[in-house]
Amino acid sequence: MNYAATLAVLVVLAFCFPLSVRLGAQVGVPEAISVSVLGALLTFAAATFLVRWQVGRYRRTLDRLEAAREQVRAEPQNPRAYFVGGEHLGILLLRVDRRREASEVIDRYARLGGARESEIVALREALARAQRRQRRAQGREA
Repeated sequence: MNYAATLAVLVVLAFCFPLSVRLGAQVGVPEAISVSVLGALLTFAAATFLVRWQVGRYRRTLDRLEAAREQVRAEPQNPRAYFVGGEHLGILLLRVDRRREASEVIDRYARLGGARESEIVALREALARAQRRQRRAQGREA
């Protein structure tokens, strides 16, 4: 659903909510029940929208990840092959929580002749942050 359609649904719901409560009160349904049911429906709709948005975002990340892997397979010695849409393959792997694979990709990238030192440092820092977050999360679980 695009932005305009989402906005239109919100506008319709904003107008329907008070009318539904008033109509329910006239029919004999207590206002608290009407508000509770409409609130539950709105919560369900919001949760559905949020889940669909996150799944779509994850799928786009996986598509970009696969495109980057294909580029690297096609040209393993080209440092620019490790980038898709301006993002490095290592960062994409960290985003989907594949730290070991990201570490291997970053090491391979660092060994390339045309790789920039600043990019390598930034990638290693991102990997270190991800590993620290994992250790902190494991420390809370124990």
